Amino acid sequence: MSWYERFCNRLVLAVGRWLNHHGAVRPGTAHAEKFGRLGRGTWVSHPIGTQYGLGSVFIGEDCLIGQYTVLAVGYGPDDTNRTERGLVIGDRCVIGARTILTAHDSITIGNDVWFGQSIFVSDASHGYQDPETPIGDQLGDHHAVSIGDGSWIGHGAVILPGAQIGRQVVIGAGSVVRGVIPDHSVAAGVPAKVVRRLEPGVGWVATNGSGDVRPAWTTAEVAARMAGEH
Repeated sequence: MSWYERFCNRLVLAVGRWLNHHGAVRPGTAHAEKFGRLGRGTWVSHPIGTQYGLGSVFIGEDCLIGQYTVLAVGYGPDDTNRTERGLVIGDRCVIGARTILTAHDSITIGNDVWFGQSIFVSDASHGYQDPETPIGDQLGDHHAVSIGDGSWIGHGAVILPGAQIGRQVVIGAGSVVRGVIPDHSVAAGVPAKVVRRLEPGVGWVATNGSGDVRPAWTTAEVAARMAGEH
């Protein structure tokens, strides 16, 4: 590689870093004022994805929203009948790149929730009852979605209208979630089913009857492992 090619490569990468830093949306920027709330320390990465209805989007403090993430409330930029708090995200959340969050009634995400990448969450689908009208023109019912504090949503998961995911829940990568997933459980599959749950005093017990049990750790044990003190 010639010196010129090396120079151009370094220049392009430097410009990219500059754009990603200065193009991010954070409190104090003009774009941040369009949100219902954009909390202190929150960073919406550049390049941003599709965004509309931001006045009904409330994001807490110290969140990281990945590149190309869609944040949308309503049926389009010109929708004047949006719900007041259509999309609510708590504090210290991580929303992975290319995630789509599209709310029509209510999507609520608790504190300390982490998303992988390319996750789809919606509280409405399309109708199909009229065999003549294109399905895309048939609006479905709205069913609120909630995700509890401390949960982890794996890469590529789909969270369907009406899903109620509890606290400290793991949703496996590629899962399709509908209905209720209780607190302190692991769910996976299409449709997602609980494959492991916490039994106090016993541990994380597999639900397939195999007798497989994984130990439950204390907060101190987790902190020690995070510090490399195995």
